[in-house]
Amino acid sequence: MRILITNDDGINAPGLSIAYNIAKEMAEEKNITIISPTNEQSGVSHSTSYIRPCLIDKISENKYSLEGTPADCVLAGLTLILKNRLPDLII
Repeated sequence: MRILITNDDGINAPGLSIAYNIAKEMAEEKNITIISPTNEQSGVSHSTSYIRPCLIDKISENKYSLEGTPADCVLAGLTLILKNRLPDLII
């Protein structure tokens, strides 16, 4: 099973670690990808960035930070990071 994880509280939020630990119970670590906003983005979860570029920073293997909204994270995760390896589950 392949899992993509994001949130709206930012890459350093404690809830992201909790989601990752839950995902590890369902899939191998190599099949879990995290992409989360660089900063807290509560209240803008469904908005996307059309004008401003979204910079992606690779933090570690399968963990990325993106200067954008949670929706930008999902779009970047699907189209740029996972490419043709679509996830079975998005958390």
